[in-house]
Amino acid sequence: MVSEAKAEFLERSKEFWNPGKTQFWQDQDVDLVIDKREGYHLFDMDGRRLIDVHLNGGTYNLGHRNAELIAVMTAAAARFDMGNHHFPALARTALAETIAACMPGDLQYTIYGAGGAEAIDIALKTARNATKKKKIVSIVKAYHGHTGLAVKTGDARFSKLFLSEDTAGEFIQVPFNDLNAMEDALKRRDVAAVIMETIPATYGFPMPKEGYLPGVKRLTERYDALYIADEVQTGFMRTGAMWGVNKYGIEPDIMVLGKALTGGIYPISAAVVSKRHAGWLTEDGFGHISTSGGAEIGCCVAMKVLEITQRPEVASMVRYIADFVRAGLNRIQAQYPDWFIGIRQHGVVMGLEFNHPEGAKPVMKHLYKNGVWAIFSTLDPRVLQFKPGILMTQASCEDLLRRVDIAIGDARTEVIGSGSRRAG
Repeated sequence: MVSEAKAEFLERSKEFWNPGKTQFWQDQDVDLVIDKREGYHLFDMDGRRLIDVHLNGGTYNLGHRNAELIAVMTAAAARFDMGNHHFPALARTALAETIAACMPGDLQYTIYGAGGAEAIDIALKTARNATKKKKIVSIVKAYHGHTGLAVKTGDARFSKLFLSEDTAGEFIQVPFNDLNAMEDALKRRDVAAVIMETIPATYGFPMPKEGYLPGVKRLTERYDALYIADEVQTGFMRTGAMWGVNKYGIEPDIMVLGKALTGGIYPISAAVVSKRHAGWLTEDGFGHISTSGGAEIGCCVAMKVLEITQRPEVASMVRYIADFVRAGLNRIQAQYPDWFIGIRQHGVVMGLEFNHPEGAKPVMKHLYKNGVWAIFSTLDPRVLQFKPGILMTQASCEDLLRRVDIAIGDARTEVIGSGSRRAG
């Protein structure tokens, strides 16, 4: 039952913020208005607690309002502010050096944005400048954000709305896990770059087949294109390695970072590029300007994020959480084999697959009722995005799994009915 205060607030959201999105969640029986947040928990304005396994796309990898990050931000604010994007800055350069030190291959220069989509635009512009070509290849059902170039790489749902469809044949999409289609797109040698999420998030985390990503990298080298790794959702230890590409032996030409880079404390994103492909930084250093990009307070926070994430014990924690949660999900799946039909996983990157074209939506609703927040995959709503935090405790994982068990059973009953459910 929605309280009177919340109902009034939701009406104000429709009037002054975003009527379509606000109404959408109400239609899904999700009346969430986030108030307090702490660790891996969200608190509704009415006081209900939710375990957060959406994490805003991995933004809250280290938990909401991580105490170490808050302390660094508070200290930084005593000396710095956002800064001036035109001039060298202590924190901005220090973060760029720190990023370079943990990059695969020879990625050296950090070019800052404020959000992931802006960093995608920077990466695409950098590839075009480096190769003197315009065409960009992405995958079918890709999602790389909503800004000018980024939106053209993704699903038409978002580009058509603002008349941003590609009409010049410069943005090509090929099916995921299809090397023949990728080679067909590249073999004319007129492509500047292939852009790939290491594991496509908004598409429901389909896993790359063995050899696929290294095969794409070899094709880009053969046909003189660059490989842009979008690590906005798969970086920062979520796969059990610092970057998802590490798990596949990929050394990209450009890598894009965002979301978890500052733990949700201050918005910063980055495109990181090798020296041989960063010519525009010398040719015209004013080629891309971002007033908020590389904000100095955020840079201080980001350095702490990188330090925490690379602590030796964190990789072990991710492996433990991934194995523990997977074992629990396997037990739940065994109870509902006609409904809960698949688990896509690499580390704590998880997609739960259900036997209905929009099966993840009722699961999301029942998880919400049972105190868990996870979200369906926009471009494949059969699949629930399920993203445990990398510092979760065993007790939190146990609590999560108990609630997931109930919610998946309730969703199955709603959609299929209450008949026999066990295999055999």
